[in-house]
Parts: sequence; structure tokens; C-alpha cells
Amino acid sequence: MIIRIVKMTFEKEKTDAFLENFTAYKTKIKHFPGCMHLELWKNADEHHIYYTYSYWNSKDDLENYRKSDLFAEVWGKTKIHFSAKPEAVSIKREIIV
Repeated sequence: MIIRIVKMTFEKEKTDAFLENFTAYKTKIKHFPGCMHLELWKNADEHHIYYTYSYWNSKDDLENYRKSDLFAEVWGKTKIHFSAKPEAVSIKREIIV
């Protein structure tokens, strides 16, 4: 399983537009093949910074999403509101006891 965290910093006056867009697409993203979980987190101190937190069955599933028409549509409507370059990290979940 792959965990994907994307930090997005928005222009303060554009956060509502981002939230409307996220709400419109979240169900489609959640049902994309290979997506197991999706959450949106808001920074506790800087309210114009958000994080998406998602689980993917595999790296290939995540890449298929990133190459999809759905991603192109969502990302195109999201990135226009950024005030800083987004940061993303993919983590392979391994439980070490």
C-alpha cells in the first residue's frame, strides 16, 4: 500500500474555491480504481494550507490516477489557486514491530 500526502498552500482568498472543487470531485477520486481512502486535512495554524491524505493499493494505481483525465481536470482547477509550489510525498506502508 502507498500513502500519498500532498501539501497545498493557497492564496487566502481562494480557499473557498478550492473547497468547492474538492467537494465536487472527492467521491470520484475515492472511487478511482486503486484508491482505498481519501481525507482532506487543514493546517491548524495556517488556514490556507491543506493536505490530501490518501491510500492507494499500489504505486501503479497512484500513477494511473495521476495520468488520468480525472486528475488532469481536478488538478487544473486546483493549481490555479496556489500561492506556493505543492509538496508531495509517497510512503510505502510497512508495519515494523
